[in-house]
Amino acid sequence: MAEAAIRVGIGGWVFDPWRGTFYPDGLAQKRELEYAASKLATIEINGTYYGSQKPDSFRKWYAETPEGFVFSLKGPRFATNRRVLAEAGPSIGKFFESGVTELKEKLGPINWQFAGTKKFDPDDFAAFLDLLPESHNGVALRHAVEVRNDSFKSKDFIDLVTARGVAVVTAADSDYTQIGDVTAPFVYARIMGTDEKEKLGYSKKALDAWAARATDWAKGKAPKDIGAVSAKKAQAPVKDVFLYVISGAKVRNPLAAMAIADRLKG
Repeated sequence: MAEAAIRVGIGGWVFDPWRGTFYPDGLAQKRELEYAASKLATIEINGTYYGSQKPDSFRKWYAETPEGFVFSLKGPRFATNRRVLAEAGPSIGKFFESGVTELKEKLGPINWQFAGTKKFDPDDFAAFLDLLPESHNGVALRHAVEVRNDSFKSKDFIDLVTARGVAVVTAADSDYTQIGDVTAPFVYARIMGTDEKEKLGYSKKALDAWAARATDWAKGKAPKDIGAVSAKKAQAPVKDVFLYVISGAKVRNPLAAMAIADRLKG
């Protein structure tokens, strides 16, 4: 069986310090997405976390990126930053009605990110997962949850998301809760440890290590140095691995993402 497709990318594409370091001098700002998509396989859109985008925006992003490119989206904070998650239905519905499926086959996973103060409540979290649609407007949907409280380091949580085919975001090189379990037919990782002193954001050793971890995930197993809560192996073959270089020394993130992708080509 073929290994999963591994896509390495960054968060967003509009960042002033990338002009002249990642984007060539003189590149028109309106062409930055087109350029970024020529160098990277995926981008996570963070703006959808803070507010609704317009259908025309999604159509424009689709048109400006090549065949095979994939966008991941952050789910809206109005759905996840609430005391009772079971009441998130209207916010989730509004999000999907905002035009996200205009990305068509370029729509990747939706990352539902939770605050560090949000603790694992099995019944309420199960109710939230039940609100996540499997498809919208004929477009299949994939969901990931980014939890930031150690109460989620629970076999019950892993069993819950595995039963629904929802991925757990691995938030690495950070102080956030880190979970390496493979719970879905795809893997979603966000790495946050780039250093501006490193020309490529990470040392060569660290870049090699991330390429190796991505390869492990593509085989359906958690990397040995990223702890898994459950000893269970992935029940379904992993089809895609999404690895985003996020936060840290943001000015270095595109170069770090490209360096990891280059290692995976070998």
